[in-house]
Amino acid sequence: MSERPVRVRFAPSPTGPLHIGGVRTALYNYLLARKLGGTMILRIEDTDQNRFVPGAEDYIRESLEWVGIELDESPWKGGPHAPYKQSERKPMYKQYADQLIADGHAYYAFDTPEELDAMRARLTAAKVPNPQYNSITRAQMRNSLTLPAEEVQQLLEAGVPYVIRLKVPRKEEIRFQDMIRGWVVVHSSSVDDKVLMKSDGMPTYHLANIVDDHLMDISHVIRGEEWLPSAPLHVLLYRYLGWESTMPQFAHLPLLLKPDGTGKLSKRDGDRLGFPVFALEWHGTDAETGEPTVSRGYREDGYLPEALVNFLAFLGWNPGTAQEIFSMEELIQAFSIERVSKSPAKFDQNKVKWFNEHYLRAKSNAELAPYLIDALKEHGIACEQARAEQIVSVMKERVSFPQDFWMEARYFFQAPTEYDQHVVEKKWNPQVSAALAVYAEALSSAAETTAEGLKTLFNQTMEAQGLKPGQVLQALRVAATGAGAGPDLFETLAILGTAEVTTRLQTAVAKLG
Repeated sequence: MSERPVRVRFAPSPTGPLHIGGVRTALYNYLLARKLGGTMILRIEDTDQNRFVPGAEDYIRESLEWVGIELDESPWKGGPHAPYKQSERKPMYKQYADQLIADGHAYYAFDTPEELDAMRARLTAAKVPNPQYNSITRAQMRNSLTLPAEEVQQLLEAGVPYVIRLKVPRKEEIRFQDMIRGWVVVHSSSVDDKVLMKSDGMPTYHLANIVDDHLMDISHVIRGEEWLPSAPLHVLLYRYLGWESTMPQFAHLPLLLKPDGTGKLSKRDGDRLGFPVFALEWHGTDAETGEPTVSRGYREDGYLPEALVNFLAFLGWNPGTAQEIFSMEELIQAFSIERVSKSPAKFDQNKVKWFNEHYLRAKSNAELAPYLIDALKEHGIACEQARAEQIVSVMKERVSFPQDFWMEARYFFQAPTEYDQHVVEKKWNPQVSAALAVYAEALSSAAETTAEGLKTLFNQTMEAQGLKPGQVLQALRVAATGAGAGPDLFETLAILGTAEVTTRLQTAVAKLG
């Protein structure tokens, strides 16, 4: 690692909801910064104003706060390198584009959209793969490299629309070292003359992000693999602007693949397979119909933030040990870029559910009780903290999400009106019904109401009726809860209370005969 102060940045665009892959990128930046005692910066890259989506910035902020990524500098927190929105930094970019032109590394291009379309059509007709504006085709276009200097000046003074393009060398190897992939070598002939300044005076991502990373003293650029093809262009910009000696170290993270490994994970995959690909629920608008849309979020689906963080950390990184459960602090201590793989990572929804179950069950009963209490309030049911703690204590091994407590524990508050028909057909008979009626009578005057006491009373009652407990247990559960399976039966009965259980058994005997 470099000896310069560690400063990393996460730089999303406010063009919609933050994809789960973006959350992983932010997480890896955060882990490295905290591991090395550095600074975590968030910069909003909103140079493409046409794609700006209202509410996206607040969504990004809320998503990162929810998963526990703390920002040291941001548009909301401020910092010594403010402003942290590129749209507010617009005046500072032009000077660097002008510097590149003055030094012969960029040029004005006056081509109209029609001329650009015609160029691409000519190249396509000539069977040129991937038609682009580059070191060869620029010689046939209207730019300051092909037009006389007087004409260029006249066009500029007349206010003719133009863009500024980078002048990429025709025959040169561009080399840089990636912290994950090692040395990357790209021939300049495969790099096109990217636009640096648009006709509206706004910089493109390529110029703005290089200028901002330099001015903000960014030491490490950790970003998704999709930016790897742009890295050679960025290396050239650092060189041409005279900043190569302070160029940040690059690390391009592996792609996140669909669960079947056949391609990059997208929102459509989540919709198709039934899982969210965003941290939080997103309310948007359908681009074609204009109708409101809602995309699922991990928070609203009942996932705990620590479970999602633990899961995301392992999508491309491993600690080199068998340990799988890591708190955020443990991730910080264990994390290193060197242990990030360059191989794509398959998104396994079952694994994130497994993490969620672990973190849910690791919580104390006091922490879990509010999930049940809040759900009960929505159904007009009051429940004290102590009783809620009793219920979650027997239910937490059977749930995957907080909302499951209500779904699985409704029978603690609502007497059954229907009974598991499979169990009734298999286990219910006149002898069992009579035995449960006797047990109900015994419960009404039971002195011992603990789970152990109720179990002892049940065994004694069944023995007196000439039955083995196993012959009646499932029928007892169905009569008391309506369900054929659940947590420890006598713990359940103890929580329900003998009076309630007595009433329920008597009702079941009357209904089922």
